[in-house]
Amino acid sequence: MAVQLPLDIKWNESASLERFIAGANAESANWVAAAAEGRNQGPALFLHGPPATGKSHLLQGACKRAAANGTPAAYLPLSQLGGYGAALFEGFEQAGLVAVDDVDVLEVDDGMQHGLFHFFNRAVESGCSLLFAARQPPSQLTLQLADLRSRLSWGVVIALQQPDEQTCLLILRQRASIRGLDLPPATARYLIRRLPRSIAILLDVFDDLDRASLAQGRRLTVPFVRGYLNQQGLLGESAPGTAS
Repeated sequence: MAVQLPLDIKWNESASLERFIAGANAESANWVAAAAEGRNQGPALFLHGPPATGKSHLLQGACKRAAANGTPAAYLPLSQLGGYGAALFEGFEQAGLVAVDDVDVLEVDDGMQHGLFHFFNRAVESGCSLLFAARQPPSQLTLQLADLRSRLSWGVVIALQQPDEQTCLLILRQRASIRGLDLPPATARYLIRRLPRSIAILLDVFDDLDRASLAQGRRLTVPFVRGYLNQQGLLGESAPGTAS
């Protein structure tokens, strides 16, 4: 069974619960897997955390897991669906699982707040499992509709943590493996220790390195990476407490 997606949605085909490298977020991943398999406790699960902590990956992976098990699932990233307004949520309570991403967008869209509030009530009545993700927990979202903030707090609220160095290393090597690239551990560690500790930045730079190495016919060795970072003005000092 396919996941329901509105038109023109950006979707990560490689995102799955099996491929999620949890690190310190293992408990969060277990909660998401339980929701995807209909074993959730409470009407909703709300994930929050900084960018690039895996929120979208987990929501998309949950939808894929549910769909693979024969449960109708829908993924709604609100940052890509601003033009729909309150009507966006109509009918989705008929799905078995609905994952609503980028809930922060609601702060500037009162109409969508009311749409989500009424959808939440319909979904609970129909037995639809709900997953939400935002940068902030429900209690810190600036919502005009206080009742919606209350609804979003009904279930389990979990904070996702930034990946540590070892988790970043595994994520980088997984990205390389998916693309059929050889990323030696020494090169991955060099990147992690020379760039800001942000998996979003690391993956963006890795994608650029992938293109540069292909264009130049070079392997992803430390000397090649060092030269590229220096050329791009990205070569920084080692993070405190790490070796070069």
